[in-house]
Amino acid sequence: MAFGKIGQSLIRKRKAGDNMEINYVVIIAIIAYICGAITKLFIEQIPNKYIPIQNVAIGIVSALVCYFTGIEPNILQAFVLCLVATMGAGGVADLINIKNKEE
Repeated sequence: MAFGKIGQSLIRKRKAGDNMEINYVVIIAIIAYICGAITKLFIEQIPNKYIPIQNVAIGIVSALVCYFTGIEPNILQAFVLCLVATMGAGGVADLINIKNKEE
């Protein structure tokens, strides 16, 4: 093969769940984005300024779920990744809204 002995050993040692970290961060960001969109569209009593608090709550719950289900073995890393994913989803939503307002 073109990988050589080191490359082959690295390929063999790779486990099936190695990409789970990337997958769950993307899934959490999508869930936070959808929840924020639902809040903006259907719940008029809640001002938009409280959506970041909603995203933080989703991030905390997601981090606890990821830690206690064993998806992420490090609690601190679970909190950081989940909070970054949810706050990033809020930032993407804001950028889309700003772009739509300019057009």
